[in-house]
Amino acid sequence: MTSERNQEFLGLFLVITLLLFGFALVTLTLTRELPQEIFALPGALAALFFFGHLAMRLWVPKSDPFFLPIVSCLISLGLIMIYRLKPELVLVQVLWIGVGTFALITTLMFFRNYNELENYKYIFAIFGLLLLLSPIFVGKEVHGAKLWLKFGSFSFQPSEVAKILIVIFLAAYLKEKGELLSLSRWKRWKISLPEPKHWGPLLTMWLISLAILIFQKDLGSSLLFFGLFLGMLYIATGRVTYVLIGLGLFLAGAASCYYLFPHVATRVDVWIDPWVDVAGRGYQIVQSLFAISSGGLAGSGLGKGFPQTIPAVHTDFIFSALAEETGFFGAAGVIVLYLLLTYRGLRLSLSASDGFGKLLASGLTTVFGLQTLVIIGGVTKAIPLTGVTLPFMSYGGSSILSNFILLGLLLAVSQKTAAGGESG
Repeated sequence: MTSERNQEFLGLFLVITLLLFGFALVTLTLTRELPQEIFALPGALAALFFFGHLAMRLWVPKSDPFFLPIVSCLISLGLIMIYRLKPELVLVQVLWIGVGTFALITTLMFFRNYNELENYKYIFAIFGLLLLLSPIFVGKEVHGAKLWLKFGSFSFQPSEVAKILIVIFLAAYLKEKGELLSLSRWKRWKISLPEPKHWGPLLTMWLISLAILIFQKDLGSSLLFFGLFLGMLYIATGRVTYVLIGLGLFLAGAASCYYLFPHVATRVDVWIDPWVDVAGRGYQIVQSLFAISSGGLAGSGLGKGFPQTIPAVHTDFIFSALAEETGFFGAAGVIVLYLLLTYRGLRLSLSASDGFGKLLASGLTTVFGLQTLVIIGGVTKAIPLTGVTLPFMSYGGSSILSNFILLGLLLAVSQKTAAGGESG
């Protein structure tokens, strides 16, 4: 048994202790009783964590030992809050975590040699764009944004899977074209840029992000995918000019959409001053701010707050609920976990043994970090409110499934990096 996996096992043991304690505390607060059957679902979740742990011992024994414990802790905190807010959904969430664990194991089994993905980059690009733009044509509008595809009673958020496909494409494309894009052969106004014929990817992603903003009415996904592209482009080329031009294009496009499309203006107006219509459009964000502020330093205690007054609290606003009942200390702890996961991913990208692995790890970490930033920024009113989910914590199958696949690819890169480092 490797030392990495032993560290991982210890981390999982601590996480499971936290999970059981959280379920017990919520139950005692709400019912004053502690029946043994309430530990069945936490026990099932613990078994899933250890299945993932065994899979890593088998297929990626030298991979980073911190990824799974951090993710398991986020999942556990999310499940505790879902049990507190919507206990009837806990079983469904555990089932989705089971599906996600199976997806993680499948990814480790079949994509340990992740470099094979590079050969199918244009296929990934086509499917990723089709998934990303499909809600424009056949999507279901929920809370003012068209993010979902609905098949009978089953709903699916295609952007969650699309983000992984687009990261794979961008990693392969930028590995191939990165050096060319970093060269400056065209000068205008004392600024050196690549030739205009190489601007295609930047303009394409700009147009796609505007299409998402205009037709899907979703600022979050628009910002997420364009930010992902700019981040990976900067990592591949080292050119700050691309970032500045990209930010200028996005701000110009968003400002134009503000004046041309009422739904964009509504989102921005609510962000600037939600108090104008507290009982209507500003109700969600105002309730979120009340919840966060009432938590104070230590929180009201699990089960003792009133986060259920926030609409969609178990999906978009689970961070606000946690901040109310665990206070600043609990909210800061969650942010630290996300920062640690992002740090480990970026650290991995720096040490990866091949160009595609570097870009793949940095892209997956960037999309994870940006998604976290966008949703926490939205519920705290730092940026306009968006419809993306908080990774690993929010209720929802699409998000859980895609983030487990993301985790599997990061572990595959980590395994090859560690193995290559030893052999070299």
